[in-house]
Amino acid sequence: MISNEIQRFYDPTFTVTEEYKESLPDLQNGPASLIEGANVPIQQVGISNFKLPLKFRRREGEPITLEASVDGYVSLEMDKKGINMSRIMRTFYKFQDKVFHLDRLEDILKAYKEDLDSQESFLRISFNYPMLMDSLRSGMKGYQYYKVQLEGRLDNYNQFQKYMHLDFEYSSACPCSYELSEHARETREVAAIPHSQRSVANVTVALKDEFFVEDLVQICRNALKTETQVMVKREDEQAFAEMNGAYQKFVEDAARLLYDELDSYNSIRDFVVRCVHMESLHSHDAVSRICKGLPNGLR
Repeated sequence: MISNEIQRFYDPTFTVTEEYKESLPDLQNGPASLIEGANVPIQQVGISNFKLPLKFRRREGEPITLEASVDGYVSLEMDKKGINMSRIMRTFYKFQDKVFHLDRLEDILKAYKEDLDSQESFLRISFNYPMLMDSLRSGMKGYQYYKVQLEGRLDNYNQFQKYMHLDFEYSSACPCSYELSEHARETREVAAIPHSQRSVANVTVALKDEFFVEDLVQICRNALKTETQVMVKREDEQAFAEMNGAYQKFVEDAARLLYDELDSYNSIRDFVVRCVHMESLHSHDAVSRICKGLPNGLR
């Protein structure tokens, strides 16, 4: 006879048998009759921000191991209650010892579709990528960290699309403020300092060929010139002031400079850029957004 009283007890010696596993309820994979709401497809369902260390390919040298955050999703057809969420992570873990790069994502996305019986799959891996940076004049070196995301999508025709996202921080010195400061000095002999501010370019590129984080960082450096610094002595601070004077830019200039540089790379199929100047003059930010302009492309 089974007691009606529930035992508040955890048995660490309990062994799960195959028969016991078969008896466990599984509502996620239940019939359409259990669906709540509209019986329609869902474009993406999965899990976000599960973390693990991964090895990433570098342009030069041995792979580097970094903490990564992973978002994995698949599509869900109508007449299906849900997916087995744990399979998103379990499938990804089959690749945990591989060296990661954009084309590796295609292998994982194919495994997602097979393991979860889905039509489409999506994957995004986020990490902070370190690069050793030289100071401008003192000869010191320091690590600059870049926020990077590798993204892959596999549609129901098994067409693979790959993207890289990068946040690039730079300084923007206002040309208008510079001219007004010079005017005050020249006409009234009044000391005035033009304003500049830390700024960020959020760059997304759709890629055709192999591409490295270092490649996209170099594109941003070539276009904007005034990347924020890591290690600084007085001679470096002076050099940075001179550099900002030489490469003054409005937020519109920054977007167009990046467009010009990105558009010259054959490996980049499409791109979109959002520049944000976090104003030191205003209480608001100045923003400019630009895209390559392909029909039905990135916006």
